[in-house]
Amino acid sequence: MIDLLEASYQKYNQPNFIEDDPISIPHSFSKKEDIEIMAFWASMLAWGQRKTIINKCRELVTLMDGAPHDFIINHQESDLEKLLTFKHRTFNDVDTLYFISFFKRHYQQFDSLEDAFLIGYSQNDENVEKSLINFHNYFFDDEHAPHRTKKHIATPARKSACKRLNMFLRWMVRKDELGVDFGIWNTIQPSQLICPLDVHVERVSRKLKLLERKQSDWRAAVELTNELKKLDPNDPVRFDFALFGLGLEKFASS
Repeated sequence: MIDLLEASYQKYNQPNFIEDDPISIPHSFSKKEDIEIMAFWASMLAWGQRKTIINKCRELVTLMDGAPHDFIINHQESDLEKLLTFKHRTFNDVDTLYFISFFKRHYQQFDSLEDAFLIGYSQNDENVEKSLINFHNYFFDDEHAPHRTKKHIATPARKSACKRLNMFLRWMVRKDELGVDFGIWNTIQPSQLICPLDVHVERVSRKLKLLERKQSDWRAAVELTNELKKLDPNDPVRFDFALFGLGLEKFASS
């Protein structure tokens, strides 16, 4: 099994993976804040066909004048009107405006989005569960936070597998020389990451006996990650590339 996973990891953790994946959106920026903002937004919108996700994220970037951080920090109230047209599946203008409000509130105090995930964080934490719970609470620590937007930001406190948040953290935290993941955050350790449990990853993981739990929840994501830690304790989530790639190749149905 390890040979199969290593081969798939080497195949998919390559620059040519970027173009057809939502990670291409933050890769179109060089400013750290722009990378963080659009990586977060792209991961939160990542459901449905990848091509559609990418196109919707490009639309969003255009609505923010091609400079997300600058727009968020310096926009006037009238500038927000054009964003009322943005929608992706169940994500609508109410959610869009609250995301912008959150980002403005955060970046007025901090230079990096990483700080939002370090509330109560310790390097002794087994994984990022506490960080994700505290991030969710921080994200919605606003009396005007719309209840409907909470469905777009998962939390382990609701037993969610937190696929999109875990994918975002992989993008920000993992470090290697291959250039797909950014690795621009330095406090959270790659060994603390949890593998994003999407349908491809889950299907292949069950096929390979890496996942036994029947529910697709937080405990399942932790179970899978703990199995991957047996293969690479320092960087278990690198096998997300392998499992996702094998899923695309219909390995699980063979």
